[in-house]
Amino acid sequence: MTERESAADIEAAAARWVVRADRGDLDPAELEAWLAGDTRRQGAFVRAQAAWGLLDRGRALGVEETPQRPRVDRRGLLAGLGLAAAACVAVIVAPRLLAARYGTAVGEIRRVPLADGSLAAINTDTALEVAMKPRRREVRLDRGEAWFQVAKDAERPFVVESGPVRVRAVGTAFSVRRRDGGCEVLVTEGVVEVWSEGAGEAPRRVTAGERVFASDSAGAARPVPASLEITRELAWREGQIVLDGEAFGAAAEEFNRYNARKIVIADPALAEQKLVGWFRTNEPESFARAAAASFGARVTVRGDAILVQSVAPLAE
Repeated sequence: MTERESAADIEAAAARWVVRADRGDLDPAELEAWLAGDTRRQGAFVRAQAAWGLLDRGRALGVEETPQRPRVDRRGLLAGLGLAAAACVAVIVAPRLLAARYGTAVGEIRRVPLADGSLAAINTDTALEVAMKPRRREVRLDRGEAWFQVAKDAERPFVVESGPVRVRAVGTAFSVRRRDGGCEVLVTEGVVEVWSEGAGEAPRRVTAGERVFASDSAGAARPVPASLEITRELAWREGQIVLDGEAFGAAAEEFNRYNARKIVIADPALAEQKLVGWFRTNEPESFARAAAASFGARVTVRGDAILVQSVAPLAE
């Protein structure tokens, strides 16, 4: 029977991993394999990073070597500082190689507490990565949509990256949705700055109750007030789709984001009809039947397709 690794051995090994990372000879795959071997190892590694960060912070604040102040052996002090750093909630460093990755399947909505005290609500079919760094909190949104309630930390801006688009906040609440050619940003609390790398435009300030589209190539447009629209468009956080005069075709596209069974509108004229109502994101067939009833159309379910078409006139 293999003897269980002691806590002291784990802390010492974590310190060695951090030293290797500092030297630049760390293999991320090798580290991940070590972390997966024992549930205690990730905590030890984060504590070791925090200790290393404290030593770096001291150097950044102007602690220099002098004949009276010999050079500190950071490797020797690391193990002891690790215990102290574990009690310092504000000093936790998570580098890119240990960034948390989150993904949702079609129809799945998740609420995820982040390490800094922020909250992320992640919409259907979304992929993002979160990295809490010493001077900046970074989120990379590869696809989909997420809403963030950001914990205040004036020394570490919270920045969402999606393609060339950037959204920066300190303590606020906002959503970012990746679309073709750019991102749509809705602000529910506070103020954010929005811009696109390489667009040559100054960041746009967007305040609570405003929305803006940021083009990948042209930067952020002028923000527009949209409090009521924002409330409706963020109803997905509660598993809802709220319609107030939207076209049937656009509403069907929204439902199709959440469901494997897709709504197909056979007649273009039907797609232009307007709708008002409240629906659950996971009930596309109920929505299609309610819409068809109001338009005098019919619904046929064929495998993964919910076909909506006009009722043909009776033959004479």
